[in-house]
Amino acid sequence: MKFGIITFPGSNGDHDCYHMVRHVLGAEASYLWHQDRDLQDSDAVILPGGFSYGDYLRCGAIARFSPIMEEVSRFSKNGGPVIGVGNGFQVLTEAGLLPGALLRNRSLKFICKDVYLKVERSDTLFTNRVPTKVIKIPIAHNEGNYFADDELLERIEGEGRVVFRYSALDGRVVEEVNPNGSRNNIAGILSFNGRTLGMMPHPERCSERILSNSDGLALFQSMMENVCGS
Repeated sequence: MKFGIITFPGSNGDHDCYHMVRHVLGAEASYLWHQDRDLQDSDAVILPGGFSYGDYLRCGAIARFSPIMEEVSRFSKNGGPVIGVGNGFQVLTEAGLLPGALLRNRSLKFICKDVYLKVERSDTLFTNRVPTKVIKIPIAHNEGNYFADDELLERIEGEGRVVFRYSALDGRVVEEVNPNGSRNNIAGILSFNGRTLGMMPHPERCSERILSNSDGLALFQSMMENVCGS
């Protein structure tokens, strides 16, 4: 299986993703430059974290106009698996591939720490290898506050498109563990066809035992198993 990892000016999670895919997961990986118009026969696409275009104007607002995003949009709408992490999630919402928006953290401060996520769905191509209902994943963001108006939020919830919520270790979804003010503690959502995932926490940064946490690896193992088996 081949993962295409997009690099925008200002990306800083692309090398983390490459290391995880090549040296931990054992799959093939290629960097895709933002000005490319070719996904190089990638079977799955990763939009990594960072500060694309310096977060000028708005996080992800400029990156969504990169030539490579035309191909990502086409790939996603045709059912190709796409995962956007951190800034990648922001780019996907700006590009209209995922609903809602990411706003400034409620505290108006950058947050970098481990958080617990309740896995709301274990039947997706990103989560069917996740062994537990609660996983620990690091966050590192200034604009991770997921927002959708009441009507959109009701639709997202009703369609079962919430994959991860910020939770306590025991799985309780309560306000005091919400790190950024996201509505309904939402940390990750799916596209309408279930083939694109956006999440603010960084699973690629906790995918090997040397880091004392490998909870994130199961997401990419799920993708590999589903794509290779399809």
